[in-house]
Amino acid sequence: MDLRWPGNLDVTALTADGWRPKRFNQFVIKIHSRCNLACGYCYVYESADQSWRDQPKVMTEAVFAEAVRRIDEHAGPSVSLVFHGGEPLLAGAAHLDRLARVATEVLGPGRRLRLGMQTNGLLLDPSVIEVCDRWGIRVAVSLDGDEAGHDRHRTFRDGSGSHAGVARGIRLLQQHRHLYAGLLCTVDLANEPVTTYEALLKFAPPTVDFLLPHANWQTPPAGAPAAYGKWLAQIFDRWFDAPVREAGVRLFDDILALTLGGTGTSESVGLQPIRVAVIETDGTIEQVDTLKTAFAGATKVPAADFDQALLQPQIVARQLGREALCQTCRECEIHQICGGGNYTHRFRPGNGFLNPSVYCPDLAFLIGHIRDRVSGELARLQTRRPPGADQA
Repeated sequence: MDLRWPGNLDVTALTADGWRPKRFNQFVIKIHSRCNLACGYCYVYESADQSWRDQPKVMTEAVFAEAVRRIDEHAGPSVSLVFHGGEPLLAGAAHLDRLARVATEVLGPGRRLRLGMQTNGLLLDPSVIEVCDRWGIRVAVSLDGDEAGHDRHRTFRDGSGSHAGVARGIRLLQQHRHLYAGLLCTVDLANEPVTTYEALLKFAPPTVDFLLPHANWQTPPAGAPAAYGKWLAQIFDRWFDAPVREAGVRLFDDILALTLGGTGTSESVGLQPIRVAVIETDGTIEQVDTLKTAFAGATKVPAADFDQALLQPQIVARQLGREALCQTCRECEIHQICGGGNYTHRFRPGNGFLNPSVYCPDLAFLIGHIRDRVSGELARLQTRRPPGADQA
């Protein structure tokens, strides 16, 4: 038995004390396990776990139908299903159409069903848009900024850049605003932060997700301590000081909400239970695949169905909130905001995930910067209140 935490988590004792897991409500379905890009930082193909090589290239309609049936048995009144890969559009528009039909027919009646897709955007064309429009599939595209910044890592196998093709796909998506979910950008210290953000704004995204590279204590991130936090803080200032809201930035919105006593919406910050399950092309249930960067097998869940998966230690740990944090994090004044950071970034050989995030200095800097900016703005607004306003 692997006793790296949470392998030694006593789930039986937790449930005996009355703890109960929350059902999965987001399902990431890998409909194609290969990709048409060779991104240098890819957490699927360039990580410690190479199990993608053993997966079928395409999820068959029969495997998908069985997965959807199991989701229907498990899920509550609201379900999010995300078509993913690899690159999901390698499966083709016709196959996507068939799968979306099955999902809608099985999961749609009597339930709020949200369909989404994460893609590199290269294969977006009118036939794909037609399918997405038919089934209400909202599309998010990966874009790392301007051409130079994007093409530094997001290349084809021959080393040529993909920015022009991605931009073409996003411009098509912009013509169908109701399907445009936003952009996902991986932070690269080599790219100037405000230039990167403004390059994304040129595509008018509803939201932007900035993702830290998936490092851990065994393979730490490049740069000096807090370099990523300072990079993001420059974008925050540009975003916060804009005269109008140009785009939502999920990381900033989450930190602001948590700072003001609310809850987050992602696994990057906050202590909310993570309720995401991944289904591979062969139908097996796994954890989020960013964990492939930790060690081979880190995503594996020994369960045949979702109810059984919910009681596996590695799933339980993602729902325990503060109780899943190491002592260092519990004693930190901002632990309710940062939530220990992304779970993937806590891995250290020997004791697993019971550690602070390898990005701890970055999160501390960014959260402190945001709190200071908000406090300053509130103080400024208070001084502008007219005399007697408190008695009005």
